Amino acid sequence: MKPYELIVICILLASTSWAAENYDDIPADCTLTGNSLDPLASIVSNCTEILVKDFEVPAGRNLTIEPQDGTTIVFSGRITVGYKEMEGFLIIIRGNNLTVIGAPGHILDCDGARWWDGLGGGGGKLKPRFFRIQRVTNSIFKDLNIKNTPTQCFSINGCENVTLTNITIDDSDGDTQGGHNTDAFDTSASKRVTIMNSRIFNQDDCLAINSGSDHVFINNTCSGTHGISIGSVRNAVVENIFVKNCTVVNSGTGVRIKTVFNTTGIVRNITYEDIILENIRDYGITIRGDYVNNGVTGPPLPGFNISDITLRNIHGTVQRRGTNVIILLADGVASHWTVENIDVHGGGRRPNCTGIPIDSGLKCEDYNGK
Repeated sequence: MKPYELIVICILLASTSWAAENYDDIPADCTLTGNSLDPLASIVSNCTEILVKDFEVPAGRNLTIEPQDGTTIVFSGRITVGYKEMEGFLIIIRGNNLTVIGAPGHILDCDGARWWDGLGGGGGKLKPRFFRIQRVTNSIFKDLNIKNTPTQCFSINGCENVTLTNITIDDSDGDTQGGHNTDAFDTSASKRVTIMNSRIFNQDDCLAINSGSDHVFINNTCSGTHGISIGSVRNAVVENIFVKNCTVVNSGTGVRIKTVFNTTGIVRNITYEDIILENIRDYGITIRGDYVNNGVTGPPLPGFNISDITLRNIHGTVQRRGTNVIILLADGVASHWTVENIDVHGGGRRPNCTGIPIDSGLKCEDYNGK
């Protein structure tokens, strides 16, 4: 059994053992409600069970919770944010051995349409990101319902042994109201992050791993997204990533690995297994080394080593105007790929692929134009 498979089994067993909490028992002096951050310092100092209930984050501020080790944080009722054009984050959590829970019926409602202008983080209004999980260890975030983030939802940075499970991110209103760069989960400089049993509706990456190692992404559904992504990777290392039992529907891309043009780094030991693609617009499977923020440059340059890639049991459909499979890498940068049981069809475009390892058995012409 591979190490990441053991990790998944342990997480699945543990996730069934957490008992439901009686959130109403949390006392008033450990409850943050209304729209003032003034009580927060006392709450964090004195409480190991914190209730955030029917609270509005004041405009231009952020809700930063850095509690004692072992604290439980519960979001209850309707959590909203005041409007101001700004950078940074609206909620920040740091700490060790935390349990962060959404109570039944709660909603974290950002009302992101107030910021949306079709430009995301690339221009127009200044837009905050939503939820930063920073320097968090040995913790779980579960049962959270999030709606209409201004841009990126979760930014996971400097973390270790963190699980997010049963998360719903619904930015689907952005499809018609100008949502952009609404990534669901961005991870960097972290180790052993597991994201599972979650549902994402957005306009950008469902998952984007920019650096770090030993992550698991399992039993998730991504709709409207830019796919399940390694990258974009720039001058960094991403390794030991396991993606399994996921569905990507009505999205621009299904599965992708993207490294930034003219940079260096390593992408190693990446597995995509048992993936279903439905109605993908542009690319079913894409691995390319020519990425820039506004698209692609081509041709890719050497600089990244992309090795030990496994694509197994990936099935689904691409729109006729799209491409089923595209690999665009510099010669010699890729090695030790395993490609098994791929059936991605429907796309009518026939790209010129480059840099595919000879021993992988993957040939673009076998998958495209059918």
